[in-house]
Amino acid sequence: MTDQFWETIRRHKAGEPVGVYSVCSAHPVVLEAAIAQAAADSSLVLIEATSNQVDQFGGYTGMRPADFRELVFSIADQQGFPRDRIVLGGDHLGPNRWQGQPAAEALANADALVAAYVEAGYTKIHLDCSMSCSGDPVPLGDDLVAERSARLLRVAEQTARSLGIEGRQLYVIGTEVPVPGGAHETLAELTPTSPDAARRTLERHREAFADAGVLGAWPRIIALVVQPGVEFDHLQVIDYRRDRTGELRAVLDDEPGMVFEAHSTDYQLESRLTELVEDHWAILKVGPGLTFAMREALFALAAIEDELVPAAARSNLVGVIEERMLAEPGYWQNYYEGDEDEQRIARRYSYSDRLRYYWPDPAIEAAEALLYANLSGRTLPLPLIAQFLPDQYVRVRAGELDPEPRSLVTDKIRDVLRPYAAATRPTTARNQRELLV
Repeated sequence: MTDQFWETIRRHKAGEPVGVYSVCSAHPVVLEAAIAQAAADSSLVLIEATSNQVDQFGGYTGMRPADFRELVFSIADQQGFPRDRIVLGGDHLGPNRWQGQPAAEALANADALVAAYVEAGYTKIHLDCSMSCSGDPVPLGDDLVAERSARLLRVAEQTARSLGIEGRQLYVIGTEVPVPGGAHETLAELTPTSPDAARRTLERHREAFADAGVLGAWPRIIALVVQPGVEFDHLQVIDYRRDRTGELRAVLDDEPGMVFEAHSTDYQLESRLTELVEDHWAILKVGPGLTFAMREALFALAAIEDELVPAAARSNLVGVIEERMLAEPGYWQNYYEGDEDEQRIARRYSYSDRLRYYWPDPAIEAAEALLYANLSGRTLPLPLIAQFLPDQYVRVRAGELDPEPRSLVTDKIRDVLRPYAAATRPTTARNQRELLV
């Protein structure tokens, strides 16, 4: 499937407005939805684990790269989705998790991290050394970022060679890399990467790769991360403006196998996603927007539960989440400002979706399981589905969707993925719409 992914990049470079969207989430229900969407589209699915979710020590999910691979494969097997249509990627692989350590220690961990991803069969590797470690200058500067990226590339190539899988890995580089999971601060406006800065990044990386003896991998550098001017914070979305990226788009004209990769595209309108792909951001990454939609669906089911189930038997999912987030505030308290009411709203509804870190909590998992149990095996009244999940109601009425709780949740998540599918596969999406007419 790496070949098909690579072929999509080649088609884009040949002038077709096609691309690939990347699902950056470790939640099993999100993965179910992503695979279901790919099955419906008869396409590949690109699924990436980030370095804070999955690392050689387990990350915040408790999974190592091989564990996450097996989770994805098990979900695909359950749905009858071919494994050879799955592309696995590692996102922000570098010293991100160990920024508080001296550079030598952080980079040693990053070496092991990259090796673990390659050993587990991941073929899309994002080399991200853009962050400063303890004692480093702030910012690092292109030369040091490129030098460290070359070091990690050498580790990846050596690991692949030792396993007999050399040449299968595709790489992503870049120094203007958005913070994983959205901005921490409230945003007013974003300035796209300057063309000169993007060219300097390419030059420094090419030089560093040559110095490290890995310039032979350059044709497999498929994407450069630059800032197209898109982002989201807790309460707002910064939309793409193509009138501000005209010169930047031309930077890769002389790189025959390289496109731009856009991070933090969550919550962009379909029209803006389409423009991004047309403007050579051929890889679109989405993550928090997917768990945001999952939370919307589960809160909707909880509201339906309140109407159907006696109070003593309810899951109280929303209340349990609030209790656990207050008891363990580490994932949100440094992000959400304001008074108690403003923080409460942010904990539940923020675009940055810090709630996503709490789904593995045992108490929350138990409440979610009880919610599903309370609503499964009974006929959910259509007016209640219409009230709380109106888009899913339309599909249920049309006979396209089973009104079963889990199906409603996965379809709600797919509502986030459908615009990405349309933006990255415009001809197929247009043909499907014509068939519906």
